[in-house]
Formats: sequence, C-alpha cells, structure tokens
Amino acid sequence: MLDVNEIKKDFPMFRKHQNMIYLDNSATTFKPDAVISALNRYYEEASVNIERGDYLLSHEVSNDYEDARLSIAKFINAKRKEEIVFTSGATDSLNMIAYGLMDQLQEGDVILLNYAEHASNILCWFDVARKKKCQIAYIELTMDGEVCLDKLKAKLDEYGSRVKIVSMAYVSNVLGFKQDITKIAAMVHEYQALLVVDGAQSVPHMKTDVQLLDIDFLAFSGHKMCGPTGIGVLYGKFDLLDRLKPLRYGGGANARFDIEGNVLLQTTPHKFEAGTPNIAGALGLAAAVRYLSDIGMDNIEEYEKELKKYMVEKLQELPNIKIYNPHTTSGIVAFNADGVFAQDAGSYLNTRNICVRSGNHCAKILHNLIGTDQTCRASLYFYNTKADIDAFVNACAELNIENCINIFF
Repeated sequence: MLDVNEIKKDFPMFRKHQNMIYLDNSATTFKPDAVISALNRYYEEASVNIERGDYLLSHEVSNDYEDARLSIAKFINAKRKEEIVFTSGATDSLNMIAYGLMDQLQEGDVILLNYAEHASNILCWFDVARKKKCQIAYIELTMDGEVCLDKLKAKLDEYGSRVKIVSMAYVSNVLGFKQDITKIAAMVHEYQALLVVDGAQSVPHMKTDVQLLDIDFLAFSGHKMCGPTGIGVLYGKFDLLDRLKPLRYGGGANARFDIEGNVLLQTTPHKFEAGTPNIAGALGLAAAVRYLSDIGMDNIEEYEKELKKYMVEKLQELPNIKIYNPHTTSGIVAFNADGVFAQDAGSYLNTRNICVRSGNHCAKILHNLIGTDQTCRASLYFYNTKADIDAFVNACAELNIENCINIFF
C-alpha cells in the first residue's frame, strides 16, 4: 500500500494548495521536487547546448542527455536507447509517425482507427489519408470503449493487404478502457500492418514493456507522468524507426550537406531531433521516470484501480449522476449530472476546490458511441486519496440546475 500522505510531501503544488482536490490528472500531473530540482540544476549549473561545444561542460551535458534517453528506454523496456526519440509530447510524436510513414502509403491503402481516439491520433491520419488518397475505416467498440477483437479481425479480413496502419490508444482518455494490445498486435502483424499506440494515458499509470507488447510505434508525454511540459517520446522498433522519414530538418539532424542539395542525415534517433532539443525537459523526464520507478509502476496501477473502484461505487449511490465507463479499470471516470451541462458542473465543482475536466476532451467523434459529446472527467493518480473521493462525491450529490445557476448569479 502506498503511503500517499508521505508521497504528497514531494509535491510543491500540494504544499501551495493544501485544500485543492486535483482530479484532472489525465490532462496533466503535478511535478515532484526531484523533477523540479533536475530542471533547476540544468538551468543553474549546466545551461549549455549539447553535441556542439568543444568544451567539458557541453560534453558532460551531452552525456546526461543520452543517459536520459537510456533511462526512458529502460523504463519501457526498449531493446536499445536508439529507439527513443525526444519530441515535444505525444501529439508531436504521433504527427511524426503519421507524416513519417506517408511515403510508404499508396492510394487505396487503409488506416484503421476507432471513435474513442483523441484528436492527436485522428487528425494527422485524416490529413495523411487525404494527401495519399487512403481510406480511413473504424474498428467497432463496446460501450466501455473496448476494441472488439472479432470486429478488428473482420476489418482486417475485409480490407486484407490494403490495411497498412492500425492506430489506437492503449487507454482511452475519456472511457479509460485498457486495450488488449498484445492480442491486437498479433492480429495486426498477421496482415503485415503496423500498430501505432498512443500511450499518453497508459505509460504514466502502468508498467509498459514494448517488447512484450510487440507494438511498432509508441507515443507518450512527459507532463502526464510527473515530468515537465514540452517533452515527449516517440518509440519505434529500430528498423522501422530507421526507415521513418523525419518531419523536420535542421542543425543537429544532418551530418553534412552541400551546395548541390545533397544531404546526409545523422543516424537514428538524432536525425529526428533537429535544432536545439529540450535538454532540460529530457533531464526532467528522466528524473520523473526514476521517481515513478522508485514507487513502482505495479504499485501505482493497483492503487489507482482501488481508488477507481471506490469512486464508482460511491457515485453509483447518487441518483443524479450517470457514469459512462463504470466497468473500466483505469483511473478515469466519465460522468454527467442529470440536466446539468458539463461545463457548468465543472464550474460548480470548482467552487468546492475540486478540479475536473469538462467538455469533449478532444475526442470529438466519441458521441457516435456514447450518445453525448460533453462529459465531466475525473481522473486519478497515485497521490489522490479516498478522502479526495469522498469530498468529490459529496459535491456531486449537490450537482443540479439550481446550485449551478447560483454560482453565476
């Protein structure tokens, strides 16, 4: 069992906002002292560029940056650190994958998605499909957001060798279902297609083993796992990553070029990291990974499951609350209050010092599945407590039109 009261002492946000109940962890997470110290250490003691300076400090920071890459590789059990590309976040990573694969697609090829995907894992594929005259098709989901394996098989059978890419979130950012990625990968690979996984809501919350999962590409963000904003990761199996076309060009990504336009790129992964990278962000993310590893990802996952179960049970006792994902195990709860617009509910909860997300959560076609395009979302992390949930549930019991109107007038 985690000692959450001790853990919360590591976070300045809890020291500053002692009465805040923060349930918006799917949007971003708080940063522990260890991460902030790593950022400050770089800016205060070693704020130089990497792989460009012929002096000792630049060499030392370059080594620290590569050590950070190795830390991330170990955290997700990549075969080698060269399979890790530092990006600005999961959105950047997914775009790099989509546009990097574009030259490998032909007219009539099929990209399989589903209705629960975040905009970051849909819009780039829409654009690629338009430019390459590919077809977007959707895998059917259960009401919980589970990819139906038989429906996936049916789509693969229907389109056959035309299916080139299957892209999905390991855990949906609204419904929170954890997909059976290992079985999905096996099915996708039978048809020689590539599996792209959005890990923004999974990597921060559970142990991720990319070799065991056998996924081809993975994207995730640092700020959703106690790391800094503006840093993310693109993982790819090395042979696939090595064939991927860079999205950006510039200094640091090329070995040489000449007046005739001949360009020799750096080796993977450096060919993807044009310009001065987010050095502080990479070092901060490595510190976050060490922090999470010390707590234990299995411990984090089990604790969040316990909290989620407790929250759902308490909310189900309230006649005014509808839960859209009561059976999923991740720490995400999507709900609405009867007759109350989601944003109004979020505003009312704010008057009780409770932070939740309200809206469509960048999943603008999910209404095709759940029948509404606006929900409130409470999302848990390992520093939340049952006391947080009790206060939240008590506030939800008072969610009605009259109380929401009173906060505005």
